[in-house]
This record gives sequence, C-alpha cells and structure tokens, in this order.
Amino acid sequence: MELPSRRIPLRLQTRDGLTLIAELALPESKEPVATLIMLHPLPTAGGFMDSHLYRKAANRLPALADLAILRFNTRGTTSPHGTSEGSFDGGNAERYDVEAAVAYAIEQGLPNIWLVGWSFGTELALKYGPDLNVQGAILLSPPLHRTSVEELERWNLVDKKLVALIPELDDYLKPDEAAIRFLVIKAIELINVEAAKHLWVGESATKRVLDEIVRVTNKACYPLPDFYTP
Repeated sequence: MELPSRRIPLRLQTRDGLTLIAELALPESKEPVATLIMLHPLPTAGGFMDSHLYRKAANRLPALADLAILRFNTRGTTSPHGTSEGSFDGGNAERYDVEAAVAYAIEQGLPNIWLVGWSFGTELALKYGPDLNVQGAILLSPPLHRTSVEELERWNLVDKKLVALIPELDDYLKPDEAAIRFLVIKAIELINVEAAKHLWVGESATKRVLDEIVRVTNKACYPLPDFYTP
C-alpha cells in the first residue's frame, strides 16, 4: 500500500559522466526529519531500487515517520523506473554512484543523511560511507564479500553511527560469524533478528526492518503504527 507522499523522479549525474535513474519520496506536507539513501542488493542477482524493502520504505516512511527516501539504480541496473547508464563494476566504480546520491541530497538541503544498504548495498555503505557527509549507515543482511578488514577499520576513524541487522537464517553471514567479523569495528550495533532470512520476505520481517530504521533515524516515530491515520 502506498501512503501519501511527494514523489520526484530524478536523474543523478556521476562525476565519471553517467546518468542514474532515481526517485525521491518526501512527506506530503511536512519537511523531512532525516534522509535515507537506499543502496540496493546485487544487480546481477536481481537487485534494484524497487527491491521490496526499499519500495515499501518509500511507500510508508514519508507518511509514517517523516523521512525522505532517495532510491536509485546503480550503474547498469534496470528496474521498472528505468535503466541507469554504465555497467556493473563489482562495487568499485559504484562509489561514484553513492557519491552522486549524497551530493544530490546535500545540494537539496535534505537533513540528517543516512546510508541504508541491503546485501550488496551494505558493501557500498561500508566501503565509502566513512568518506561521505552522512550521519552513518544501516546495514541489512551484510554478506561481507567485498569489504576488506582495512575498510571496516576505517569506521573507527570517523564519528558515524553504524547499525547492522543480521538475519538468524541468513544465507551468507549468520549472527555468530557476524559477531566475529565485525569485531574490528569498535562501535557497531549488531541486531540479530530471529527467524529472519537474507531477503526479509514477509510482512513481519519488513515491519522489523522498517521499525529498526526508524528507531535509528527518527526515534520519535518508533515503533511504527500498524495502521495509517491521516
């Protein structure tokens, strides 16, 4: 269900000359309290800006939590919104895509910018978040396939919040291993989610993810209501 919001189709420009398909969802009649830049799952495995958690976040969170939701397709990625220019680069040149989204949010004066990564998107958040003007990052199902120990350790050098939701039944990184792999980061909040899987399928999983995002970014609206009241 899509709750009331202002939807703005966008084209983001990267500093290496590509145009990315994007959309900004804003509260219908209020200024947003915070801004979420959504970094989608692996495009070569079907991930894109309309992956279900991010579509639901854009449909619900502007109305329920006064959040701005900026979604985009990384280079070479196709979704129902369209296809971004370029080609998949395994998380390397995608740094320019993340930079372009953050730059747009800053140019528009959007407040309290956060990166929200899911699966492959968590790799982008972990790799490039320390260098960007963001409050921090929220990680959903981080696989830690592409992020080095040195890149993780860079989070110890910045004053940014880092929160990771680890599904109990994840396909790639379960809670026990996550606790060990993330030990190199001194200040990270690990949240183990019972019975959840990598793709967060089902309304209870979706609700848990969105609740945790709101708890971190706009605690005044936590927990989210079960029903929308205009």
